[in-house]
Amino acid sequence: MLAAIIASTDDAIISKTLDGIITSWNPAAIKMFGYTEVEAIGKHISLVIPDDRLDEENFIISQIKAGVKVEHFETVRKAKNGKFISLSLTISPILDGDGKVIGASKIARDISERKKAQEKQAMLASIVAASDDAIISKTLQGIITSWNPAAERLFGFTEEEAIAKHISLIIPDDRLDEETYIIGEVSRGVKVDHFQTIRKTKDGKLVPLSLTVSPVIDESGKIIGASKIARDISAEQAAQQETARLYEHLKVLNAKKDDFIALASHELKTPLTSMSAYLQILARLETDSKNKTFVDKLQHQLKKLCALVDDLLDVSKIEAGKLHFSKDDFDLREVIEEAIDMIIHANPGYSITFENIISKYIITGDSHRIEQVIINLLTNAIRYSPDSNRLKVYLIEEDNQIKVGVEDYGIGIAQEKLQNIFSRYYRVDASNGKVSGLGIGLYICQEIVSRHNGKIWAESTLDEGSTFWFTLPR
Repeated sequence: MLAAIIASTDDAIISKTLDGIITSWNPAAIKMFGYTEVEAIGKHISLVIPDDRLDEENFIISQIKAGVKVEHFETVRKAKNGKFISLSLTISPILDGDGKVIGASKIARDISERKKAQEKQAMLASIVAASDDAIISKTLQGIITSWNPAAERLFGFTEEEAIAKHISLIIPDDRLDEETYIIGEVSRGVKVDHFQTIRKTKDGKLVPLSLTVSPVIDESGKIIGASKIARDISAEQAAQQETARLYEHLKVLNAKKDDFIALASHELKTPLTSMSAYLQILARLETDSKNKTFVDKLQHQLKKLCALVDDLLDVSKIEAGKLHFSKDDFDLREVIEEAIDMIIHANPGYSITFENIISKYIITGDSHRIEQVIINLLTNAIRYSPDSNRLKVYLIEEDNQIKVGVEDYGIGIAQEKLQNIFSRYYRVDASNGKVSGLGIGLYICQEIVSRHNGKIWAESTLDEGSTFWFTLPR
């Protein structure tokens, strides 16, 4: 009977002399350490003892010689394959017929899984203790069962004051229904995530929190409670409120800025119109060639100033949502040709090649605004090509849409700047005083093309040139 028990047990059972020589080795010992009975019997017990634990054997044998049983001695032993095994040892003296101690009987139980569980539990406990978030557990009846240091700091109650109390200890009266809802969800096995609410501290202060509440499940899979992580979101809410306040303030300032630009632009239009009329009269009356040259230069600069004022007016209209668009059928090719003629007339030294294969491109939209886009792209191409006197304009039908391109051979644009060129007031090289402009032309172009359900973009190589493309639906 005894032999059958020893042979069938899951614990390793080993006997040895007082000199440590192994005299018996059951099947569980074979399974645990990897040595067969033949390999183990007659060998010293140090066969399974790591070098740094040999002193333990001296202690154990000394206790056995004194007739003292060693119980639940937790240690580590080594298997044949070199693997270390966590064990709990119980060693009893073996007595002969005269009661003399002649050896030891050792029962070794593998506690590796238990050790791992303990280590995991210790690690989790350490995380809970070190967490900046309050971590609280409670029963399904709402009775607090654990209360970490962060909970003490957040709510002001010590662990002794909180444990065994109902969770309503920290819930304002007008929010008690929330606990009913949370427990209802947890009882059904549903995790409650990022539940924003208010809780009450010991001194009566109300704290905004984000709660995550998870079911606590026992070994049989039964839900026995809830684990709650509470994060103080006071700073986050304050930041959101400050951001909202600044945003509203910025909206007011932006509206005032737009009003100022619109007012200033309108006020400038009247004197500019008068100046233009007087200069036209003067140009017709002036006969002296030198004076006529000065008048022509004045008219040229006045046109540039008028264009800037028009752009500022367009920006203010865009921001106010009041940029007007007409909707008529027109020939896009004709609009492009007129824009090219206008640019060549203003820049007689330039050669502009127009590449297209179809005689007519009828689309629906605002021809004046589309012409404004083309003139802006051509003007920019000339402005940023100081060492070139040629441009190309493309008109292509592609995938049921019209594609227009303006290619220059100028200074080009760095790749990292391409994503910003359609932003309001952005200039690729703001430090270059030789290139005039406010950085709003492309912003207006994007708005016009977008309002026509099209798309605008640029392709560029630094020091080689750029091509600006836009598409319009057919």
